[in-house]
Amino acid sequence: MKKTGILALFIALLTSCTKQLEQSPITNKELRVFLKTEIEVEEYVNATYATLQFGSLYGLYVPAMAEIASDNTYDEVPANDAAIYGDIDEFKTVPVNTLISDVWRNSYVAIQRCNVVLTRIDAVSFLSPDSKAARIGEMKFIRALMYFNLVRLFGDVPLVTGETADPNIFFGQGRTSTAEASAQVGKDLREAADVLPASSAQQGRIIKTAAQSLLGKVYLTLKDYSNAKTQLDFVINSAIHALLPNPNDIFSLTNENNKEIIFSVQFAAGTNGNSEGSTAFQQFSPSGTVNGAKGHNLPTKELYSLYTTDDKRKTAYVGITNNGVPFSTKLKQPTTITDGGSNFVVLRYVDVLLMQAETENELGNTDAATTLLNNVRNRAGLPNTIAAIQTELRAAIALERRLELVGEGHRWFDLLRTGEAIPVMNAWFLSQGKPITVTEKNLLFPIPQNQIDTDPLIKQNPGYQ
Repeated sequence: MKKTGILALFIALLTSCTKQLEQSPITNKELRVFLKTEIEVEEYVNATYATLQFGSLYGLYVPAMAEIASDNTYDEVPANDAAIYGDIDEFKTVPVNTLISDVWRNSYVAIQRCNVVLTRIDAVSFLSPDSKAARIGEMKFIRALMYFNLVRLFGDVPLVTGETADPNIFFGQGRTSTAEASAQVGKDLREAADVLPASSAQQGRIIKTAAQSLLGKVYLTLKDYSNAKTQLDFVINSAIHALLPNPNDIFSLTNENNKEIIFSVQFAAGTNGNSEGSTAFQQFSPSGTVNGAKGHNLPTKELYSLYTTDDKRKTAYVGITNNGVPFSTKLKQPTTITDGGSNFVVLRYVDVLLMQAETENELGNTDAATTLLNNVRNRAGLPNTIAAIQTELRAAIALERRLELVGEGHRWFDLLRTGEAIPVMNAWFLSQGKPITVTEKNLLFPIPQNQIDTDPLIKQNPGYQ
């Protein structure tokens, strides 16, 4: 097993479950003879959802990587936690950073679980063909989400789409090109969208608009604006989702799975011996404000200052301590500080509207882009944009994405997608008086050293050797 870090195989199934997706304990069931019945498939599917709760995935690390590397957030005390966050903040990440190692490893844990279900489900009888099709769609969505994150963070990665019973088969295959991995992501999402239901009685399950939204984001990342527009139009025209009138209601614990949420990772406080909660509030709070606060992933003062006094999001999304340190108000303080009940929002309708505004603008449809942008601004209590031409609208849309989506794991990916990462971050560090220079090397994170040590054909990203 030491040779198979890239696949993270033969792991014990965790008993962790999502808030709405109940499962039976299955840690003692042998995988070789498991997944023979519909009930067992449901248990394993729920265990796959549970991987998204891992601290190394959407519990902490993935959103932090996608924010701290940008000008949106920073690490208050870089030395905290062996500098695993601080090194990302200061572009000093090294291949032995345990944060990136854990993101890599557990992304493949999730992928392997998806592959197990997708390999075996055809042979299992279901009472409802629609339920069976939905589970296939859910697994393809999660696999696509993991690979989409991996290629944006690391570039070329090993691509495995079948259940791995013998890790030696994949040892020595090296890294698959980003283009090929992205093609698989698109294929998975198109196939998922074809079979996923329009809605689900169980909150937290992946539905058709989630696949379409993520596929639209993939096409946008690839600068395939026509196909991006098609997918995002599907979501908008579905009329399933809408902007909530008041930004304060979006992240309320009593209203978490509202019409603006397309897909979120579910967390719950006070459940299963406090095992279903998130530690994000504690980890992402300013030092000294709550017990054990680490000051990771805090909004920058520059970002906080971008909210005007009449912007409703200024208190709905961000706050500031008496000492002048901004913090996220999207995460709600729990009774037990390590057992937070705030879901992590992966896809939100406002993201779809702003992506579509960007798509329309790139296609030359400035009127349509302006209308979409103004819908978002007006909900925040702001007047219509004064941006009138394509270049102005690009900047206005990018700014609105910062103000709306801070802390949700989008900013670094936005900078990469638009080619703005190097100039924006160098200007940011210059304004902060920090002698840090971002170069082409920094656009990808290093491949974890333990992966290279176990498989010599996995080569390191340039500049990290």
